[in-house]
Amino acid sequence: MKFFLDNWFLFLVAFVSGGMLLWPLVSRSAQGRGVSPTQAVLLINRDKAVVLDVSEPHEYAQGHVKGARNIPFGQLESSKDLPSNKALPIILVCPRGVRAARAAATLRKLGYENAVSLAGGLHAWREANLPVEKSSA
Repeated sequence: MKFFLDNWFLFLVAFVSGGMLLWPLVSRSAQGRGVSPTQAVLLINRDKAVVLDVSEPHEYAQGHVKGARNIPFGQLESSKDLPSNKALPIILVCPRGVRAARAAATLRKLGYENAVSLAGGLHAWREANLPVEKSSA
């Protein structure tokens, strides 16, 4: 016990550094299931995933993943445009990925077990030089 009391600062440093090492694992699992642009393309091509853009209509018009359907986040739960097959993979997109992660969690609560968000959102999609289209507002 005397050793612990004499060296409490070393134990504190060890505890804090261990926490810092574990933080990325904890925060990644708390975010939910996010996929990279490359993984999203594989889901679209192999598993016929549906891409839903949860951006507001004016954001969607400025640019979106080619072929994505627009369902604003606020209208997601009451939307009739959601796929009827709840086992189908759904990739949710927004400009930076924050709303999409929340939307994916919402859809998983509604029974869409394969709902994932695009990590980094449309920004990451563009950075990967993947096709983006614009629509008239």
